[in-house]
Amino acid sequence: MSQISSLRKIHFISIGGSVMHNLAIELHLKGFAVTGSDDEIYEPSASRLAKYDLLPAITGWFPEKITSDLDAVILGMHARQDNPELARARELGIKVYSYPEYIFEQSENKQRVVIAGSHGKTTITSMILHVLKYNKRVFNYLVGAQVEGFDNMVKLSESAPLIVIEGDEYFTSPLDPTPKFMHYQPHIALISGISWDHFNVFPTWESYVKQFELLADSLPKAGAIIFDETDDMLDVIGQKERADVVNKPYNAHPSKIIHEKTVLITAEHGEVPVLVFGAHNMKNISGAYAVCERLGVTDEEFYAAIQTFKGASKRLELLGSNATVNVYRDFAHAPSKVEATTAALKGQFPDRTLVACAELHTFSSLNKVFLKQYRRKLNAADVAVVYFNPQTVEHKRLEPISEQDIRTAFKRDDLKVFTDSAELVTFLKSLKWQEANLLMMSSGTFGNIDLGELVDVILG
Repeated sequence: MSQISSLRKIHFISIGGSVMHNLAIELHLKGFAVTGSDDEIYEPSASRLAKYDLLPAITGWFPEKITSDLDAVILGMHARQDNPELARARELGIKVYSYPEYIFEQSENKQRVVIAGSHGKTTITSMILHVLKYNKRVFNYLVGAQVEGFDNMVKLSESAPLIVIEGDEYFTSPLDPTPKFMHYQPHIALISGISWDHFNVFPTWESYVKQFELLADSLPKAGAIIFDETDDMLDVIGQKERADVVNKPYNAHPSKIIHEKTVLITAEHGEVPVLVFGAHNMKNISGAYAVCERLGVTDEEFYAAIQTFKGASKRLELLGSNATVNVYRDFAHAPSKVEATTAALKGQFPDRTLVACAELHTFSSLNKVFLKQYRRKLNAADVAVVYFNPQTVEHKRLEPISEQDIRTAFKRDDLKVFTDSAELVTFLKSLKWQEANLLMMSSGTFGNIDLGELVDVILG
């Protein structure tokens, strides 16, 4: 009997997490008895869990939920080491997994593909899933965002010979500082680029880079490492000699822009229109192509599929448009992502005024020492805007930052800086919206701005 069918009663500690709640839903749909707890659950996790009757009735930790008849407990990253439910599970001798450990156990007999990197990994993973589904391949997956055509972000089945996993470099759980992607033990690893982020986890550039070197060095014989050769540090890691491991470098797919639309240039299939754009997405396409090629997808199959890929949720997502204005939102929450996304939009619509608004929301972005990493990252924008909430800085127990600190860090004297979301909205509504695009970049909510209402006003 396989591991998948033998573990039937599972409890999730921190069930509200992005991957955690999707894994809980997947196991529920497979017939497992799933329970969970969390001290805070946000949208869309709350609604999705409620849909399957998996939303805890009360938030908090309840050791009495941990009973001896549980087959396993899955521990999320946001639980603490002294979590009372975790203590009870250990007391009863119940097997405790992190979700990466659990995913590996369920895919131990499958071909494992891991997509890693500081940026682009969600999009590349999504592209691969789209191509495989379009070509009716049977596969499992774990991806970090909602993808059109897929009901859930996690899929586990016994029949699939392959699993494609978006793997990150951050700690596995409160009990395990190993990078998540190391637990998956990939046969094929793609690394999209290395750009220092999460200053609170990796305090030095060297410690951050080391995680990706460990991943590359872990590949088995007959494995393959696929990497962006235009990334200087990654090129060093990727080109390193490893016994019986294939090195496959890639760079941006040849393309051109025709009437504000991007087409791929191919040798055998002519010009192939695509719905995504920007130099970073041309790299993402090349990376996805290299992985799919290793998986036996033909050129013809790949280019037929990639034409209909619309992008992953919140990745240059079009919120609304009219004849002369487009409004986009993007998950960009780190310097390299802000730069790539802003440049992509200006490159696609060079004759339109680009208003780019970035929220500083993460621990790294609000840290005075790290802030200088944003130097000139908004230079492609005609109107550059930064928003941050001083209360968030205080909540994260960071040194206060001023508007001038931000202008100095971004090296842009005309930078508009807002600390009040209502004032930000007023400013955006006051601009002349004709032959212009708006780009809203954040992993947060810009102080709970109603983006729908803002889009309606801008589009008139």
